[in-house]
Formats: sequence, C-alpha cells, structure tokens
Amino acid sequence: MKPDELALAGDRGSVEHSAERSVERSVERSVERSVERDELSVQLDEYFSWLKVERGLSTNTLSAYRRDLLRYATWLRARGIADLNAVGESEVFAYVEGLKRERNEEGGAKYAPSSVARALVAVRSIHRFCVEEGLSTIDPSDDVGAPRVPQGIPKALSEEEVLELLGAVEGDSPGALRDRAILETLYATGMRISELVGLDRADIDLDDRLMRVVGKGNKERVVPVGASARGVLLEYLQNGRPQLEKPTTRRVPGDPLFLNARGGRLTRQSCWRIVTKAGNKVGLEGRLSPHVLRHCCATHMLDHGADIRVVQELLGHASLSTTQIYTLVTPERLRSAYDLAHPRAGRSANLRSH
Repeated sequence: MKPDELALAGDRGSVEHSAERSVERSVERSVERSVERDELSVQLDEYFSWLKVERGLSTNTLSAYRRDLLRYATWLRARGIADLNAVGESEVFAYVEGLKRERNEEGGAKYAPSSVARALVAVRSIHRFCVEEGLSTIDPSDDVGAPRVPQGIPKALSEEEVLELLGAVEGDSPGALRDRAILETLYATGMRISELVGLDRADIDLDDRLMRVVGKGNKERVVPVGASARGVLLEYLQNGRPQLEKPTTRRVPGDPLFLNARGGRLTRQSCWRIVTKAGNKVGLEGRLSPHVLRHCCATHMLDHGADIRVVQELLGHASLSTTQIYTLVTPERLRSAYDLAHPRAGRSANLRSH
C-alpha cells in the first residue's frame, strides 16, 4: 500500500480517534525531546523528509505518518531495538498484535481495525523505503497481514469523469505514451495496479486483444482488451517503450511491459502517482483510490447490463459476494429496474388507478 492510501485509511478512522490523537500528540512531543539521536532517529528523519519533499504529501497525511511511526519507534526502543535493520518479521507481527489487544478505559478495543491497518501501512512504508534507498536489505513487514476492515461501498467515478481522467495525459513523449496506456489498461481490464506493473510483454496478445494477468495467490486469468486500450498500447509499444529502454533493461527479470525512466520495471508506487497526477489535472483530488479505475470498470459494466459473473471473472474475484458490492454503488440502476419491473411503479399504473 502506498502513502496516498494512508490518507484514505486515515479519513475512515478520523472521527473515531480524535481524542486518541490529542493524547498521542503530547506523547510524541515528549518522546522526541527525550530520545537520543540513534540510527532509528536518522532513519525516521530521512523518511519524513522524503515524504515531505519528494512526495509532497499534505500536512494531515504527514501527521498521520509521524504519529503512527513515532508510536512504532517507541515500541521498538522499549525492546532495545534502535535500528530498523534489527527488526524482524516477528517484531512487526508482535507490534500489530499488540495494537489489536490494547484496551481503553471502558475495556473495549483502543484501536479500531482501520487504525491498526493504517498503522501497519505506515510501518510497511518505512521499511520499504529503507530497502529501496539501500538503507536495509530486507522488508520484515512484507508478509504481516492487516486486520480485516469492514468493507465500504466503492466510490466510482461517473463515465464522464473517467473520460476526463483518461484524457488528462497530454503529449507524445515516451512517458506520456506510457501513462496513457496505463490509464486505459486499468479502466479497460479492471486489473489491480499490482497486477498491471507485473505484466510482461509476453502476457499481452494485441492481435487477439487478450492479456494474461497474474492475480492474488498467483492465480492466472485471461482478460479482454478493448479497442481504445489496444490502440494506446500499440502506440506505447511502438513509440514509447523503445525510448524508455536502457542497457540495463535486458537484465530486468521478465521483460516488463511498463518501464520507468531508468529502464526498470515500474513500481506500484510510481503507477499510483501516475494515476493521481492525471486525476489532479482534472479536479479529482481526494476522490481517487488505488482501485478507482477498477471500481469504475466493474460499476460501468454492470450499469450497461453485464452479467455479474462475467464481471467476477474479469476482476479475478474468488467469491461472487466480493463482486456484488458493486451492485450497491448506483441507486439509479435499482430505480430503473424497479420502474421497469413493478406493475404499479410507472406512469401507466397511475393512469389505471383513476
């Protein structure tokens, strides 16, 4: 999960934890004053600086990161750990389990599942940062699972808003061609961002308009590619990707479809930044999530009469109940079906009653 996702998770828990936050702020200040400069302090400072300067995150999001990571640092130091390189998976797991078990004065859970999930996002993010920056060799948080957060109804964009989003990338530079292909592919196939960045060139067959996607649990599925997505993918493959290739690209495992500016495989974080940058251009700030185009693909297909089991197969959902949440997104569909099906719902029923 990426920094922008933390903001979304923070929004969900903001009302529940306002009192908790005010108490923790005073704790944070006292901890920062009392702790000597150790390797953990240096790592935290470098990460906070990166979030502020390189990522340009909002004040609220930065505060959420700082709050969660200072709490994590306090927990580590209490166990004699003052360097993230000394953290193992068992410590991350114990920290998360401790948050789940902690109780408030009334005996209830001190932290809601969304707060624990948000805390784990912060922990994962700093460990991944250290690996990517060469400050650490392993990510001990990678396999630690977050608590299940009650599922809300996905917030899909309208078809008009999606069209604006897809048209937000301008120009014919290699990066622009890639970014357009990414947006179109996400919307056309409904695949996850992690699935998209995992695509290799061998996974796509644009003659037959098909893609092989490897999803959760390494489960494979074949998805169709629409005409619009096929067109921009062809343009990217012909005029964009060759310009992004570098001598080191040959050594990248799997021959990735989408390359970054250094010729390597595009990361999930970079892909998410591409989506948010395009969204910001067309006034969609605060309305995007990493799965936004996935939600839109499912919702708009159902709006146009697609069978729910077809959408389930397209998205790679193991259970139909997961796909069914998209049927709750548009009340207009329910009203339309009611007007068409109920014998006394429409104008003709009113006429007969007189």
